[in-house]
Amino acid sequence: MGIPNDDVVLIQLPKDPSEPTIVTVNCPDKPGLGCDLCRTLLEFGLSITRADFSTDGIWCYMVFWLVPNVSNSCEIDWESLKNRLVSMCPSCLVPFFSFNYQQGGDGNGSTTHPLIYLLKLCCLDRKGLLHDVTRILSELQFTIQRVKVMTTPDGRVMYLVFITDGICELQLAGPEYENLKALPSLPPAVAEELFTYELAGKEASSKELKSDMMTLKKATVTVDNLLSPAHTLLQIQCVDQKGLFYDILRTSKDFDFQIAYGRFSSNVKSYRSLDLFIRQANGNKIVDPKHLNALCSRLQEEMLQPFRVIVVNRGPDTELLVANPVESSGKGRPRVFYDVTLALKMLGICIFLADIGRHSTCDRQWEVYRFLLDDSHEFPLTSCRARNQLVD
Repeated sequence: MGIPNDDVVLIQLPKDPSEPTIVTVNCPDKPGLGCDLCRTLLEFGLSITRADFSTDGIWCYMVFWLVPNVSNSCEIDWESLKNRLVSMCPSCLVPFFSFNYQQGGDGNGSTTHPLIYLLKLCCLDRKGLLHDVTRILSELQFTIQRVKVMTTPDGRVMYLVFITDGICELQLAGPEYENLKALPSLPPAVAEELFTYELAGKEASSKELKSDMMTLKKATVTVDNLLSPAHTLLQIQCVDQKGLFYDILRTSKDFDFQIAYGRFSSNVKSYRSLDLFIRQANGNKIVDPKHLNALCSRLQEEMLQPFRVIVVNRGPDTELLVANPVESSGKGRPRVFYDVTLALKMLGICIFLADIGRHSTCDRQWEVYRFLLDDSHEFPLTSCRARNQLVD
C-alpha cells in the first residue's frame, strides 16, 4: 500500500523569481529521512531558508522554503529533484529506479555498495578546469567519490574521477579505486590543527574570519525537559551558514534521536533560531545528563565548525586541506569539492595535485580534501595576506 507519487512530494514554484520555492514532503517516516532529504537539496544546489516538520514516528510531514545557493551556477531541474525526493520516501506505490542507482548485490536481491565508475580525462591544463569538470558532473547528477589529479611538466593534466549514480557508459573502476581509498598519512601537527575542536588564532586565518568565528562561539543550545511531558525541547540560536539545517539533522541521525516537531525560522539579521521537540528512538524523553551534554556539545561543534579549512606548507609547496565529518551512514558532506574548486577558480589559483580520502580520529571519521596549489605572481601563496584570503 502507499499513496500516489504526485502526493508524496509537491513543488510549488514561485511567481516572482525573488520568492522561494516551497517543497512539501508527506510520507511515512523512517530513521534519518530528514537528513537524507536535506542532503539531496544541498546536492541540487539549494539553500533552505525556512522549514517546518512534524512526525509521530509513523508519518512525516515536512515543508521546505528553498532558494538557489549563491555559488550555484546550474539551472535547477525540479522534475529530477522531485523524482529523487520521491525515491527516498517509503510511500511510493511503485518503486522508483529511473535515476539508475545501481547497487552491487549477492544475487539474492540484497544490496551492498553503489557501483563506482571511473572517468579518465587528459588534456591541456588551465585555470579553473577542475571546477568546470566538477560543475558538469554536478549538472549531470553524478556524485564524486574520489578524485586524483596529476599535472605533468609539459602543461597537461590527468584526472581520475570516481563517480556514482552514473547513467553514461563509463568504465567500471578497478583496483585503482581501492588503492586511493586510504588517505596518505597526515603529519601529526597538521592533523591536530585540522581536527581539534577548539578554535585558536591560526596563521592562515584572517582577522575577519576569526571575528566571524568568535560570533559563532556565541551559538547556544538550551534544553527544556519541563515544557512537554513527552519530548525534550532543544532551542538553538546561531549565526546562519550554508547547510546548517542539514548539519543539525545529520547530528540527530548520528545520535539516533527522533524529531517529533521542529521549526527552522527565517534568517533574521544573519541569525537562525530552531525549536526541536525530540525523543529517543524508543519514544522516551532524553533525561540522561551525559547524553544531553554530549548531544549539545556535538551540536555546538557543528555550528562552530561544520568543516575545517587550513593552509600548510608541504615542503616547498603550499597545500590546502578541507575536512568535514562523515555521516554514520558513510556519506560525506555534499558539494564540498564543487565549492572548493569554485573558490580556487574565482581566486585564479591553479591546482597541481588533488586528492580525496578518509581520516579517522578517536570518535569520528572525516572526509579530507587535499589540494597542492601552484604559486603565481598574481596570487603569491607565500604571502600571509593571500593565505588569509584563501581561507576566507
